[in-house]
Amino acid sequence: QVQLVESGGGLVQAGGSLRLSCAASGRTFSSYSMGWFRQGPGKEREFVAANGWSGGITYYADSVKGRFTISRDNAKNTVYLQMNSLKPEDTAVYYCAAGPTWPNEYWGQGTQVTVSS
Repeated sequence: QVQLVESGGGLVQAGGSLRLSCAASGRTFSSYSMGWFRQGPGKEREFVAANGWSGGITYYADSVKGRFTISRDNAKNTVYLQMNSLKPEDTAVYYCAAGPTWPNEYWGQGTQVTVSS
């Protein structure tokens, strides 16, 4: 059974940093694209960041470029999201996802990130 489990969320002040982790199990994701999405209060789920199976190609939403960094450790079947210079508008539930060409096939349960002003 495939599982994606996020961790690292929490409460942080504006300007602070958090590092999210997503541990995958049930199959090897080294050949899969993995990424992060988020859903803020009263908003639709939106794309945040993704990378290809090798991690060499990365994509970011304009709203997080220069502040967030996605990375992965294929040996650990884990993807990370380093979030710096956090803003109150980054408050959301953050979801990890994975897929063969785009991260949209498997989803985690989400981890809450709250940024206070």
